[in-house]
Amino acid sequence: MIRKVMLATFSAVAFFVLAAPAFAQDQGHQPITGWSSEMYKAALFAGAFALAIAAASGAYAQSRAIAAACDGISRNPGASGEIRFALILGLALIESLVIYVLLIAFIIFLVLWGA
Repeated sequence: MIRKVMLATFSAVAFFVLAAPAFAQDQGHQPITGWSSEMYKAALFAGAFALAIAAASGAYAQSRAIAAACDGISRNPGASGEIRFALILGLALIESLVIYVLLIAFIIFLVLWGA
């Protein structure tokens, strides 16, 4: 068992060490130029659509989590502390996914437009 773990670790380290020079090559990063107004509109629509879907699905997931937690607490009031902790942790993780989409939307809106 230990040999398998050591072999897997060594293989992963060797892969990352040997792959590093490939990532170090400069490809001459150039900003996006030549976009038409239709492409900007499409990027704006994609960012807005992704944010709307993420907010709607996050709100639905939060409502289901709260309903399940209330149901669990009503069935077993003695476990309310553990249920409340799991609920708060789950709500924070659900909200973080929506925040990730918000950051991606900001990248689409600002960085791609050169702002």
